[in-house]
Amino acid sequence: MNLKDKGEYKATFKKDLDRFTDKLEKYVSTDHGDWSVKGFIDVYKNIYAISSDTKIISKILEIHIFPQILQFAEETGYKILLTEYQNYYPDLTFINKENEDVKFAVDLKTTYRKKSGISGFTLGSHGSYFKERDKKKNIQFPYNQYLGHYCLGVIYTRTDMPDDHSETEIYQIQELQEEHETPNKKAGEREVTTVRDLKSMYICY
Repeated sequence: MNLKDKGEYKATFKKDLDRFTDKLEKYVSTDHGDWSVKGFIDVYKNIYAISSDTKIISKILEIHIFPQILQFAEETGYKILLTEYQNYYPDLTFINKENEDVKFAVDLKTTYRKKSGISGFTLGSHGSYFKERDKKKNIQFPYNQYLGHYCLGVIYTRTDMPDDHSETEIYQIQELQEEHETPNKKAGEREVTTVRDLKSMYICY
């Protein structure tokens, strides 16, 4: 692949990724700016409000936007390879369906706003794979096989909540408006379902 082709692939992917990120805010929040995710649900249809723990919030956001990421990959002609290990880079490898030599690395990062700016926002360790770019240690593919490296950052405003779990708010599912209910669908291998099918869902331990 010559430099011109590489440049064209990079320019197109970046343009598509920028357009995609502009849509994410509408997906994860309501018209009033509230999160569309309200908490965790149990088999009794109780919803437990999300705590302010940044690790929990980060994981919920990643899971919530994953269906949109899959749709974005499909629409732009890419397939997604998830990282094999938790400490590997990147979170997502985009591989062009027509030319598998075309790969892009996308890492998901989340942080929250503070009065003085934003909280710490790490961009990864960039360990030995960053220095020895033809090696495959702690990275899905050697660093130099990716045409581009991108960080998909999500910055949210946090409402501080007490750490005491006894103060966690609990709601009943009937309190949610049915107009927000979405039809069943799949996000890769994950089932995205409605509360009507709650009893048929299974949990992996």
